[in-house]
Amino acid sequence: MSYLKLQMQLKQTQQLVMTPQLQQAIKLLQLSRMELLEMVNQELLENPVLDEAETTEAPGSFSIDQPETPPEEKDRKKSDREEEVHILSIPDNVSDWEEYLESNQNLPYFIREEQEKPQFEAMVSRPETLAEHLEWQLKMTHTGPEEVAVGTVIIGNLDENGYLVSPIEELMEPLGKVAQELGPGMLEIIQGFDPPGVGARNLTECLMIQIRLLGLEGSLVAELVLNHLDAIAKSDFDTAARSLQVSKDDVILAYESLKQLEPKPGRPFGGTNSIYITPDVFLFKMEDEWVITLNDDGMPKLRINSYYRELLKRGASMPQKDREFLLEKVRSASWLIKSIDQRQRTIYKVAKSILEKQRTFFEQGVRYLKPMVLRDVADDINVHESTVSRVTTQKYLQCPQGLYELKYFFNPGIQTVSGEMIASESVRAKIRDVIGAENPASPLSDQAISDMLKLEGIDIARRTVAKYREAMKLLPSSKRKSIT
Repeated sequence: MSYLKLQMQLKQTQQLVMTPQLQQAIKLLQLSRMELLEMVNQELLENPVLDEAETTEAPGSFSIDQPETPPEEKDRKKSDREEEVHILSIPDNVSDWEEYLESNQNLPYFIREEQEKPQFEAMVSRPETLAEHLEWQLKMTHTGPEEVAVGTVIIGNLDENGYLVSPIEELMEPLGKVAQELGPGMLEIIQGFDPPGVGARNLTECLMIQIRLLGLEGSLVAELVLNHLDAIAKSDFDTAARSLQVSKDDVILAYESLKQLEPKPGRPFGGTNSIYITPDVFLFKMEDEWVITLNDDGMPKLRINSYYRELLKRGASMPQKDREFLLEKVRSASWLIKSIDQRQRTIYKVAKSILEKQRTFFEQGVRYLKPMVLRDVADDINVHESTVSRVTTQKYLQCPQGLYELKYFFNPGIQTVSGEMIASESVRAKIRDVIGAENPASPLSDQAISDMLKLEGIDIARRTVAKYREAMKLLPSSKRKSIT
C-alpha cells in the first residue's frame, strides 16, 4: 500500500534567463536593414535620453588580410565609445548576453565608397495602378452616375493581371436590379479600355478582345485561339494544321502573330512602390586583396544625450522618482547601442567566414559554389547555429557576382561520381546553362539533361532535374520548343 506525502527539496540548477535586454539583442540580429532603421527611429522618438550624434566622419574599410588597428587607436576609440555608452555600469547579466553572442572582438571601422542611389523620383512617387488607369478612363466615358458605380465595382474585382475574377451576375446581384441590367454592358465597355484585353474572364476571351481590336476576326490567328490553343501551347503545329486543313507554315506564321499578344494585360501596371534592396555588406577586390565593407549609410549614430548625462551626475539634487526614470531610460539606450554594435560585429564575422569558404565563387562564379551549412560558419566564428541563421535572414551582400542574400551561400551538397561534393546551386546553374545552350527547335528532355550531367560526373535522377528546373521556373521541353 502506497502513501502520498508532501516534502520539500533543495535543488541547484543552472539556466540562461532570457532577460529583456537579451531578448532585444537576439531580436536585433534577425531584423532586416529597413526594420532596424524603423526600430531605431522609433526608439529615438520614445526615449528622451537617446540622441543622434551629428558627425561627418565616414566609417572606414577593412581588408581581411590587413593588420589590426594599432592599440593606441583602439584605446582612443574605446574611450570615446565608453564616454557615450558606459555612463552607468551595465547589469551583471551582460556577461550572459556577451557569452551568447560571442562578442569578444572589436569591430573594424570602415571606409564607405560612394554608391549609386535610387533616383529621388522613385522615392516620392509610385507607379499608376491598373485600377487607377481604368477608373480614369471610366470617368472620361459619357456615362451616368449609376453606370460609373457599376463600372467601379467591376474594376475593383479585376486581379493583378487584369482578369475579372468573379461572374458578372454574382457581382451585380447585391447591387440591385438596375445594376444587374447595366453590368454586362459596362463590362463590354471596360473590355474596350486600355490595356487591350483587360476585363476578360479567361485567356481565350483576353486574346480574342485583342484580335478584334486588330481587325483579325475570322483569321487563322483567331481560329488557333478559339479551337487549338492547347496544341499551340505544346508547339504541336502539325495537329493544328491537319485540323484546319492548312499548311504547317501558315500555322507557324499565325503563331508568330499570336505571340505578339499580351496574355496578362495588367502586367505593366504596378500596385505597389518599387522595393530597393540595400546591401548590408559590400565585398569587392582591390588589386589582389578582398575587402569587406559594412554598410552604415543612413543608419543614425546613437549616443546618450549630454544634458541627461549631466543630470545623472548631479543625482543628489534630483527627486528619486525622476532619477529612477532616467536610469531606466539610460539602461535601455545603452543596451540598444551595444546591441546594434554587436549586430554589426556578428554580420561582419559571418561575411568574413563566407568569403573564406566561398572564395572560388566570388572569383569564378556560381559554378564554383561549394556546399556549406550553418554549422560550418557557426563553428568557424564560435557561435550557435541559430545565431548564424538569424544573422543571414534578410541580410544582403553585394559582390562582383551580383547581389545575394547571405542565406544563398548555404546549400546542401550532391556527391559526384568521384566522391567529391558539389553544391546544389551549382547543379542548378549547370542545368540552366544546358537549357540555355540547347537547340530551340529540339529542346532537351529532363532525362537527356540527367544523362549529360552524368557524363560530367554528377549522378542525379531525372526527377531531381525536373525539381530543380521547376524551382528555376524553366518550362519543360514540350513547352520550350520554338520554330526557327
